[in-house]
Amino acid sequence: MLKAAAGAVFGQKNKTFRPKKNFAKGTKLYQLHKYAKATIKATLGAGNLHEAVLLPEGVDRNEWLAVNTVDFFNQINLLYGSITEFCTPETCPVMAAGPQYEYHWADGVNIKKPIQCSAPEYVDYLMSWVQQQLDNEDMFPSEIGVPFPKDFDGRVKNIFKRLFRVYGHMYHSHIEKIIAIEAEPHLNTCFKHFMYFVLEFQLVERKELEPLSEICTGLSLPLPPK
Repeated sequence: MLKAAAGAVFGQKNKTFRPKKNFAKGTKLYQLHKYAKATIKATLGAGNLHEAVLLPEGVDRNEWLAVNTVDFFNQINLLYGSITEFCTPETCPVMAAGPQYEYHWADGVNIKKPIQCSAPEYVDYLMSWVQQQLDNEDMFPSEIGVPFPKDFDGRVKNIFKRLFRVYGHMYHSHIEKIIAIEAEPHLNTCFKHFMYFVLEFQLVERKELEPLSEICTGLSLPLPPK
């Protein structure tokens, strides 16, 4: 999958910001994960990433969302883990995606009031928050026949909204370093895959995508109108 190559491309193979989330072998989500990997490999060769995100025939929408949420979490985890030497509290004292967009952290449980923090602190909070949900069988059930919670769609949308911000920060604050190590093509491919999924399932509101609207246009991603 794309995430498997990220470490090598960024020069730090297998370095992740947080531990990788895996599926238990033998579960239906594990089988869907293997299917998704094979589909991405095939569509990359054909140059059509959009086909890789389409809901397979006969597959439950929530199961497809769950599998891809885990895969994109792992992918972004690996990408960001590869640039942590560039992204420090000193270089990035606030979590931002350009001068107009600054993000404060709150999870509604441990931190109820949004706080300003450095970019690496924000991403640490974010990845911990996502992983706690992925590891919770009540929120992300992995066994066949176990129902997804009624608020599952909203939870997934909130996760993708916040994962998008990591891409926003990497493009706006670290793109020169990424270009210097010749990793921009790989970053673009990972982002296009992520965005095709976001757009296919309408996971992030248009206003939240604005920080990377020019990047999306440059990559021929069909953003909805404002």
